[in-house]
Amino acid sequence: MSEQFEMIAKTFQGLEEILAEELTALGANDIQIGRRMVSFTGDKRMMYKANFCLRTAIRILKPIKNFTAKDADEVYNQIQAIPWEEYLDVNKTFAIDAVVFSDEFRHSKFVSYKVKDAIVDYFRDKTGKRPSVRINNPDVLLNIHIAQTTCTLSLDSSGESLHRRGYRQEAVEAPLNEVLAAGMILMTGWRGECDLIDPMCGSGTIPVEAALIAKNIAPGVFRKGFAFEKWVDFDADMFDEIYNDDSQEREFAHKIYGYDNNPKANEIATHNIKAAGVSKDIVLKLQPFQQFEQPQEKSIIITNPPYGERISTNDLLGLYQMIGERLKHAFVGNEAWVLSYREECFDQIGLKASQKVPLFNGPLECEFRKYEIFDGKYKEFKSQEEGEEKKEAEGEQTPRFRERKEFKPRREGEFKPRRDGESRPRREGEYKPRREGGEFKGGDRDRKPRGEFRGGRDSRGPREFKGNREPRIPKKEEE
Repeated sequence: MSEQFEMIAKTFQGLEEILAEELTALGANDIQIGRRMVSFTGDKRMMYKANFCLRTAIRILKPIKNFTAKDADEVYNQIQAIPWEEYLDVNKTFAIDAVVFSDEFRHSKFVSYKVKDAIVDYFRDKTGKRPSVRINNPDVLLNIHIAQTTCTLSLDSSGESLHRRGYRQEAVEAPLNEVLAAGMILMTGWRGECDLIDPMCGSGTIPVEAALIAKNIAPGVFRKGFAFEKWVDFDADMFDEIYNDDSQEREFAHKIYGYDNNPKANEIATHNIKAAGVSKDIVLKLQPFQQFEQPQEKSIIITNPPYGERISTNDLLGLYQMIGERLKHAFVGNEAWVLSYREECFDQIGLKASQKVPLFNGPLECEFRKYEIFDGKYKEFKSQEEGEEKKEAEGEQTPRFRERKEFKPRREGEFKPRRDGESRPRREGEYKPRREGGEFKGGDRDRKPRGEFRGGRDSRGPREFKGNREPRIPKKEEE
């Protein structure tokens, strides 16, 4: 049995559960969800597959040492105690990425320098030579994470961030991150069962990621390479086997539609889609959302409209109002998912979201909201949908009154006089004196606190092919 070791898959906040589901499907063990990360165990093959197949991971780290340190000297001593010839030699270059959340260590660059010094001094003492530091494209990339005094040193097996798939030829301003786009699609539950529409697709990130998901094409197939390919223990034959295995790919029987009103964005999206080799699955059209019409087939909308960073407030609110109008009148019987971060924008849509998922798009704390579009009132639809289940639930409730209350008829001529102080209905216009002890204030009634008074909620290019490897990167399609 091959050696099992711990790994950490980094991701965006809000995508941790989706990433854990991907790791489960991949066959990883001991999966634990953390903040912006998921830890798991596996062997070398699992590490290769995680880099090659995961859609919602930013990078895969392999921890090599955990320790505590209260100052820079302790960090230096702990790093120098590692047998570095197992991971690096003097002829290879290396770089260090430091992530620090600590009162003792204020500057991540200072931590990087201490780690670098420890490694260089280790080799100089052992061999009289030293490896070189190279910031861009090093042979070995190291990651040190410090939380207060807890330190973890890891090998970065990915190298360049995994969101850089390799198919993007050009980009519009502020394009949607590929990892976030894939996470949004997976979060909806869509796997290619119906048509998918992005009415504001920009450079085509959502359509391309949707096509890869629908056809189950691994996102790593377009990459130039991974950092682990330069490691001392790299198994080229094992990775070639993973790279060339297309047995899990499948046909896609529906279509993906991408619309945008920007000619330049439409042109860029066309180039990106061709580079990904999914042109036959995606239909692009230069069209504003105002002209969106009811699709003939069952469909789902997943979109990322503008947030207002480069558009005036009035135009922005008008845009979201138009989105709501089109959804109400031209998307009946379907569901739409919208990513945005301004509450006033969501308000303009004018629809009640059935699901709200917090997501981070870069530094922006956004929400990914689901809208179920029905012909009629939402309550009427839900009552029809629940059907017999609702009736059964009502039948199980304890009746407030007896179902058959005995009625005792009054005897003829019988009259029961009202006792002193007994209440009786007040006649219209009759004066009712206030009680002693102060004025009656209708606004002082006890009521449930409104939103602002509620307690705070704790929300948690081509690669270098070795041997006889056949490249599976689709050739760029002819115009």
